Amino acid sequence: MATLDAGKFKIEKRELHVPSLDEVKNVFIDALRENFAEAEIEVVDCPDLTQEPFTLSAPGLGGRVNILEIGGPPFLLPTVQRDKVYDIQSLLKDLKYGDRAFVAGAGAGPWPYLGTNCEMMMNVMMDSAKLKNGTRIASVEKSEGSCVLETLKGNETRFSLLANLFLCEGIPGKVLKVHAKQRIGNKDFIATMQQALAEHYRDKLVGLGGTFVMMEGKAKQHVMPDFSETPLDSVKQLDHWLKFYDMSAPLIAVGTFVSAETELDLRVQHFHSFSHHGEGGHYHIDTTPNDVEYLGYFNLSEVLYRIDQPPNTLQFGKD
Repeated sequence: MATLDAGKFKIEKRELHVPSLDEVKNVFIDALRENFAEAEIEVVDCPDLTQEPFTLSAPGLGGRVNILEIGGPPFLLPTVQRDKVYDIQSLLKDLKYGDRAFVAGAGAGPWPYLGTNCEMMMNVMMDSAKLKNGTRIASVEKSEGSCVLETLKGNETRFSLLANLFLCEGIPGKVLKVHAKQRIGNKDFIATMQQALAEHYRDKLVGLGGTFVMMEGKAKQHVMPDFSETPLDSVKQLDHWLKFYDMSAPLIAVGTFVSAETELDLRVQHFHSFSHHGEGGHYHIDTTPNDVEYLGYFNLSEVLYRIDQPPNTLQFGKD
């Protein structure tokens, strides 16, 4: 593991264990079939993800694949650190990543942009001077408590407090295609694969990222309201503060998952979803198991960057 000097904050670089996609396919399949009545997984050429139903900002999940974990819940809890605002364009310069980058994942949105706390579904493609920004943010409407979903303006690439981001060049290549229907177990779609990963690679750190669409059914999702005026220092207080919704398919999710927390205090899974019907937020689990259907594409990461790791851990804020 290497430490990079980024001036403002510490960056730890960890080379990940990178098994073959075929090996990971075999790790996942039994777990998926235990949790879903129908489940198939295969290694395929990535389809064009700019097309429906995914509508991402880049066609593929290939090329110099990395995972970025920035900040964490301790910057939000028990009281917010408003100065924790990042810009993905600046971070990529710190990492010397290059001119072409696709970044997708889950985090807290840029509160200075909106003037309030919000969820972020990053979905941005940067290629030299061009920037295609499909990033959404979800916030809570103050008077009625409903979810408000909007797309960030083209040049706005900031976020706040915490994020789990999948970084690649956005080019076509081989990926894992996962299709699952009718949940019969208790685990959510991502937890099914994450826990299989954890059980198989006990002494190795493996990470994946990508996207999935919940094509049918509904899902439990939360949206953070504006920052709490009182400290949040228990699970009960946190759950009371968060706003939970039952959101309808199709939901397009982006994020990452890893095999273990390690000493880097990693978030083992984190996906946010957006839609084209005004709903979006932090994905927990589907609420209509008999009707649910998932289609996902994922790729293995080669490197993980732990950026601005908080000095303290608040486990209750990581789910």
